[in-house]
Amino acid sequence: MKKTITVIAALCLMLAIIAGCANGDTTPDAGNGTTGGVVHVHNWGEFIDMDVLDMFYEEYGIRVIYSTFESNERLYSLMRMGGASIDVIIPSDYMIGRLIEEDMLYELDFSNIPNFDLIDPRFKNLAFDPDNRFAVPYKVGTVGLIYNSAMITEPVTSWGALFDPQFARQILMFDNPRDAFGVALLYLGYSLNTTNETEIREAFDLLVQQRDILQAYVMDQIFEKLISGEAWIGPYYSPDFLTMYAYNPDLRIAHPVEGANFFVDAMAVPRGAQNRENAELFINFMSRTDIALMNMSWSYYASANYEAAAIFAEQLSPMERDVVFATPEVYANTEVFLHLPQHILDLYDELWIELRS
Repeated sequence: MKKTITVIAALCLMLAIIAGCANGDTTPDAGNGTTGGVVHVHNWGEFIDMDVLDMFYEEYGIRVIYSTFESNERLYSLMRMGGASIDVIIPSDYMIGRLIEEDMLYELDFSNIPNFDLIDPRFKNLAFDPDNRFAVPYKVGTVGLIYNSAMITEPVTSWGALFDPQFARQILMFDNPRDAFGVALLYLGYSLNTTNETEIREAFDLLVQQRDILQAYVMDQIFEKLISGEAWIGPYYSPDFLTMYAYNPDLRIAHPVEGANFFVDAMAVPRGAQNRENAELFINFMSRTDIALMNMSWSYYASANYEAAAIFAEQLSPMERDVVFATPEVYANTEVFLHLPQHILDLYDELWIELRS
């Protein structure tokens, strides 16, 4: 669904860039030129302006076969099963780290991705890909707590609201283990990346207690439930709040005092990709400033492209800017998910199956 940034503003931005405002941008036809063929892209839902896929075809003659996933874990399961032909994937930081460790990604040829120079240095050389060999950061953001102020009249300041019996059957929770356990761990005062099994089991016990007052585990279903008022409160990726707020102005977002997750989603090429050259051309295209602006205008997710992010920030209201880019205070109280040792991943899998059974 189209977001509230106006079409006119978006077009003006793109025209300014094409005219040369973004001096550091690589020219649209940089790279391999028209190559033909296809590229299979697997991405999060509501994460891209679909018009850019048509633009890619018009510029390069390469057809994009596009599909979506709801969680990093579902993407990982699909890749492990070998059930799909995928050329470009866009998972989150910790999953990139896992895929690298398990030798499931190709190293990128950055001579085919000159727009990597436009990626903000803050998002390079991160723990999941310290030498910048396997992935190109795409979108960044925080996790927040979204609630209906018409139903919950006191300001929400803590993850504890998700475990409060007074909101029984109105609470939503992430339907994936790292995010769900992450919320519980933060509320208990622990690191998102703890390897202490006692702390993880304590978080599990809290999630078991929550299950009795929970309405549902959700991912993209949270949009309909919070917009319609079917549920009152749930955690989700902060930029999506602006989409929900456009439809229901009673919604509010909080970044709890206990801290939050800061995520970096990045583009990578999985082993077995049949169209590696097209994949790298697509990654370069998606990293271009005008394309990054289109995708931000569509999804509100902040681009890792520093030129695009700076231009887009100027188009937002103060409230929107604080949600999209996070205030310095919020950012300072965040933590990035890291890839965990295998025995901890096994523990998460075991406990998640028990929790969801």
